[in-house]
Amino acid sequence: MTQPAADRRRWFVPSVVLGVVGTGLGAFAGGKPWAAPDGGAGSPLVDKSGGHVPLAAALGLVGLACWGVLLVTRGRLRRAVAVLGALVAVGLVATAVVGRGSALDSARHATVDLGRVPTGAHTTAWWYVALVAAVLALLAAVVAVRYVAAWPEMGSRYDAPTGPPEPQDPADMEDVDLWRAIDQGRDPTDPTDY
Repeated sequence: MTQPAADRRRWFVPSVVLGVVGTGLGAFAGGKPWAAPDGGAGSPLVDKSGGHVPLAAALGLVGLACWGVLLVTRGRLRRAVAVLGALVAVGLVATAVVGRGSALDSARHATVDLGRVPTGAHTTAWWYVALVAAVLALLAAVVAVRYVAAWPEMGSRYDAPTGPPEPQDPADMEDVDLWRAIDQGRDPTDPTDY
């Protein structure tokens, strides 16, 4: 049994908000360190540069762009962008899961204590933020793929013009249209100027 269009449309705003928040937060958290070395915070010999996973930030930005494109497109292109957004969200979840170990290893090896032995490392709160954001982005993208065909679209008045405007009889034009034609450099009394 299929849902009525009104039921499918009610998912529009929550999905867009959840998708934008999830991908935006994922991009932000992807730029933060997911792991940090244990101890030695005040030691000048500890390098805190490890623990970053730049792929998460990049995927978050691509997912954010997908939501922007999804809002301004129609038809098959809109469906394709929704599917691309879902694939990016899957990549974001996978990056969060796999990237944790990579961030921990990076933080361990970037740390040098007095004996030049790598110390331990721990996961920071940014990894948890990234994981939750990735899951939210995935949920929103799955809903988008399922219901995007029933969601509201931008009107065609925002589309680029497809050809030259049709000539009008100046007697049929209103004052605003006459002034608009003059502002655009056209002579409203000359039918060959259209």
